Amino acid sequence: MASSLLTLLDDIATVLDDVALMTKVAARKSAGVLGDDLALNAQQVTGVNADRELPVVWAVAKGSARNKAILVPAALAISAWLPWLVTPLLMAGGLFLCYEGFEKVMHKLVHRAEDDAAKASRTAALAGADVDPVAYERDKIRGAVRTDLILSAEIIAITLGTVASAAFLTRLGVLVGISVLMTIGVYGLVAGIVKLDDAGLYLSRRASAVAQALGRGILGVAPWLMKALAIVGTAAMFLVGGGILTHAVHDVQSWIDDAASGLGALPEIGAVLGAMLPTVINAVVGVVAGGLVVGVVTLVRRLRGRPASAH
Repeated sequence: MASSLLTLLDDIATVLDDVALMTKVAARKSAGVLGDDLALNAQQVTGVNADRELPVVWAVAKGSARNKAILVPAALAISAWLPWLVTPLLMAGGLFLCYEGFEKVMHKLVHRAEDDAAKASRTAALAGADVDPVAYERDKIRGAVRTDLILSAEIIAITLGTVASAAFLTRLGVLVGISVLMTIGVYGLVAGIVKLDDAGLYLSRRASAVAQALGRGILGVAPWLMKALAIVGTAAMFLVGGGILTHAVHDVQSWIDDAASGLGALPEIGAVLGAMLPTVINAVVGVVAGGLVVGVVTLVRRLRGRPASAH
């Protein structure tokens, strides 16, 4: 009986070790979605009254948890009964990441003036007395939860591709672990980001000169942090999406590995070049794939007589 108990404990420890290792790998592969998730959700709260920012973030976080509660069983069902569908879903998720990244870049380059005008128009409209703050807040939450559903589906698809060949309990543990980790991590950081300006304002009004200087620094950094999150998130989308696509094609991945090994054998800077090559190739593949998908989507919309959607 004691031997059976020790065997059971050893099996549980092995499963937990596998779950921890694969969760770390899946989290690293989901980095691109995480950056975009942070930037998008922080932007979703803009326009909400300062005292309602945290309740809105909490409401969106609960909606995100509900999204993942639906997506995780669906992912487990696919891996159990339709395992051949995992790779196509993963590639579709990679292509969507590349598409989103390329569309963001193009929209920023081509429609910058329109975005500025739209932002000014929204600000003026929100200042009007006829705006219902409750309805506006409800719309914000619904829009953020819909956006989270897409991003959560990408995270689950990437995670499923990482654990597709693992045992059921390991798959379950990793999917649940990633869901909890991403939800708490993303919305905890979003809550901190949207309150940065309040923290800076509070410190800037303190009597201490050090606190005032720190507060002014936070107020100056906060807008740049949002911009940096958007840039890093977009770049990571190309890297992660391109990496998913190259890993899905065995011959391409083998060629990248051989080329990296060849560069790594060079003296002095070989190790640096060998380490950088996969990242550069993944980024190039991500940009090219994103451009192709955007081109196809734009062509289809024009053939159907629909204008290209604003991102």
